[in-house]
Amino acid sequence: MLQPKNFEELITQANQVNLYNKLVKQLNKDFLLANIDLDFDEDILPTSLKFLLHETIFKLIQEKFAEYLNVLYIIDVPEHKIKQLDGSDIVLLSEQVTFLILLREWQKVWYKQQYK
Repeated sequence: MLQPKNFEELITQANQVNLYNKLVKQLNKDFLLANIDLDFDEDILPTSLKFLLHETIFKLIQEKFAEYLNVLYIIDVPEHKIKQLDGSDIVLLSEQVTFLILLREWQKVWYKQQYK
């Protein structure tokens, strides 16, 4: 698996192997496990998915930091990658975390498909 460098590459890879819907399902599953009220429709456009996820992460960082950390733990975003981010601009931070979440979820979906 080639590691996507940005959101567009990630979505392109997911669509090429018809796993975009499974990516959305995995996001829904993990957010449900974290008790976060976020349920994406399986037919959501990738741009809408990114926007809504970014908005949710932004709000979690600002208002519910413990839940934010719980989401990162449940999704299994690598701690060292979070520590590498610059937290001085919360909008930029939440955008970068959104990509890390999508990337980790994509890895889960891809590996499940490869080794099922």
